[in-house]
Amino acid sequence: MASVNVEQGPQGVVLKIDGRFDFNLHGDFREAYESALSQGGTPKFIIDMAKTEYMDSSALGMLLILRDRLGCDSDRQVIVNCNPEILEILQVSNFDKLFTIQ
Repeated sequence: MASVNVEQGPQGVVLKIDGRFDFNLHGDFREAYESALSQGGTPKFIIDMAKTEYMDSSALGMLLILRDRLGCDSDRQVIVNCNPEILEILQVSNFDKLFTIQ
């Protein structure tokens, strides 16, 4: 079962996507970042995809919504630990121009 786990790391809020990143994760993903934003301040979000097995177009949309929510500041959201398939999806979708991908 897919999940979003939230951790406060030294560099910001870490959203760990475990399993399939698709529409079924929409509510959990939104709740995770809204909860962090409600704490105040301007946190940096690190989206950790080390355990992400799959992502679809709705996941891309969720990432764009987070980006818009943060004011399109690419320094405030970083995508890390993508497997080769997910990295290819992000690159083909030109997300490497909108997000920092490490």
